[in-house]
Amino acid sequence: MSDLRYTPSPEEVEGEKGINVEAHRHAVSYEDLKPSRLERIMGKRVARVYASPYAQVGLVGMVAFLCPGMFNCLSGIGGGGQVNADASNKASIALYSTFASVSFVAGSIHNKLGTRWTLWLGSLGYVIYVAAFLSYNFNANEGFVIFAGALLGVCASLFWSAQGALMLCYPSEGNKARAISEFWVIFNLGAVIGSAIAMGLSWNSATGAALSNGTYAAFVVLTFLGGGVAALLKDPATMIRTDGSRVVVPVNTTWAQELKGLYVVLRSDPYIILLFPLFFASNFFYTWQFNDFNGALFTLRTRSLNSLLYWLAQIFGALFLSLIADSSHLPRRTRAWCSWAIVTLVVFAVWGGSYSLQSHYTRASLKAGVPEEYPMDLTAGRPYAARAFLYIFSGFMDAVWQVNVYWLMGAISNDLGKLAMLAGFYKCLQSAGAAVAFGLDLNLQPYMTILAVTWSLCAAGLLFAAPLIALRVKERTEETRLDRGRSEREAEAEVEGEMEAEKEKERDLK
Repeated sequence: MSDLRYTPSPEEVEGEKGINVEAHRHAVSYEDLKPSRLERIMGKRVARVYASPYAQVGLVGMVAFLCPGMFNCLSGIGGGGQVNADASNKASIALYSTFASVSFVAGSIHNKLGTRWTLWLGSLGYVIYVAAFLSYNFNANEGFVIFAGALLGVCASLFWSAQGALMLCYPSEGNKARAISEFWVIFNLGAVIGSAIAMGLSWNSATGAALSNGTYAAFVVLTFLGGGVAALLKDPATMIRTDGSRVVVPVNTTWAQELKGLYVVLRSDPYIILLFPLFFASNFFYTWQFNDFNGALFTLRTRSLNSLLYWLAQIFGALFLSLIADSSHLPRRTRAWCSWAIVTLVVFAVWGGSYSLQSHYTRASLKAGVPEEYPMDLTAGRPYAARAFLYIFSGFMDAVWQVNVYWLMGAISNDLGKLAMLAGFYKCLQSAGAAVAFGLDLNLQPYMTILAVTWSLCAAGLLFAAPLIALRVKERTEETRLDRGRSEREAEAEVEGEMEAEKEKERDLK
């Protein structure tokens, strides 16, 4: 390896909140590394672009575009595209139950299997899930849909653990929100295009109806292609950040070491626990938004249009928050507080508007045909526009919430192994919350009850996140690192040594 041959561009320097001097002391350039076979085929100029952190995050975004993006399209339409959301709710409970269970250890699985295998295995569940709804159109086999949901929970836990680790680890510290927003834009374009396909194929359906076989078949093909994109990713061990630092990849670990690493991460950084309420609430609101608002109040083509607007709003929400979170004019903690304040304002505005609308209908009233305007079609004019506006801001809220959560995790660590575990914790609690929410809906709890619980959980998550921002977010990331090739036992010993040193300092002060 050579010494300082990497020179950041003016744009990269401007984008950083101060260059990492320690990283530059050991910085390397792309030319220092042996190109892969794929890079040799591409040619040097294309290969340099391909090997950049943002191109790699973009490829991960493309996998999400084709797999979770299509899943989000079906979810956003409400009921998985079916008239009766019962089968979809049962599948969602199975999905989020297994998602929550496996996500707790998904980071360890990622560190053992590697990124590309983990992403590829994760993509398979989306193909089977969409195929199950296609099958349901023919035979109404509810059992297969529930099985597909449970399998998707396992696969999705792997996918999102790998995705979160790469998205947060590849960019340098001053550009993490940019990478998050890049991923979020590409990811949500999948749901936007999927919703447009569904809307086009169901445009002549002015009443409630299920998605057509052709729509489901198109989604099966698209999700299948996602696995192929995962195979194009570069080996993380050969990645170089924009500041010249290398990505640290766990190697030669055992399953026991990886599982013990979960304990090490929580013990070495207990402030992470303050993010858990934020994690739990982060998908809880989907049940009310997708099933109890969009799925309950509108015709199929209108639900498809609403879904398109929802995911389109997410793109703008992600871009908006990234401008603040990565601003080079503000200290990092100030940016964290500004982001927190924006998310809080949007959350209370959206749920305040949702409460106002919810007060005019119940499950029983909709069954009785009251109010008569439901199911509402997009031709309803001003009444529809007001509800569409609320749904657009609901999508905006989702984006700023998720980007803020990811950015806070990125402010805690730069280590690939640790970030995989954090992403696993995130998806574990996120999925547990979603399973509870879908369970409430399946048990026909009042719409207002689900809304009130959701709003309360969102408020609690933001409240618990405040002390983490005050105590843990620093100008530069400070952490106990799990270095390349080191076991978690060594890392645990280091953590214990630091804790013992702190106790000795306290005794000396006394």
